[in-house]
Amino acid sequence: MIRSIVRGLGVVAIAAVASPVVQAVQVADGTVYFDRPPSLVGASTTFDRVRSWNATYFFTLDLPEDAGEPLQQVAIAQHERPAPYMRYRLEDTYSFEGRRRDRGDPLSLGNVTHDEDTQTVTVTFDPPVEPGTAITVALRPVRNPSFSGVYLFGVTAYPAGDKAYGQFLGFGRLHFYSSDFGWWW
Repeated sequence: MIRSIVRGLGVVAIAAVASPVVQAVQVADGTVYFDRPPSLVGASTTFDRVRSWNATYFFTLDLPEDAGEPLQQVAIAQHERPAPYMRYRLEDTYSFEGRRRDRGDPLSLGNVTHDEDTQTVTVTFDPPVEPGTAITVALRPVRNPSFSGVYLFGVTAYPAGDKAYGQFLGFGRLHFYSSDFGWWW
């Protein structure tokens, strides 16, 4: 099941939006690739206690100058955690240039979806983000997981294009702690 939030005038699919500066990297079958893919810089959360409400999960990426393509989408998938299903407040998803503690201009988002079966949130930029930009995507879960431990979120970046190849960037690691401190008196 896929839930989605649409921002703007309509659903934005992966669009073949060409920048006048960036040339397309496209193979014979029409698949578009990055010359040099973005890199996952890190992941963090505002609250690291289990079951916390109002947390925000930040995923920061660097899109290099020589990427060859603008960034159209980022997919963030919770990886193999035997925890209950996570829900997100898709309408509260946002993105900005820069890093969590050094925020730049906000980035305009198109469609934001959550595939409940794969636990993947997909964020579409409208317009795509040009190379040479550090960006941060902020996801808002309804609440943190109920169980303590390390949670891995796989991050995949997609260039602009009708048939874009997603480049897996690695795992963002978030550690959630139990509220039971186990104090010994």
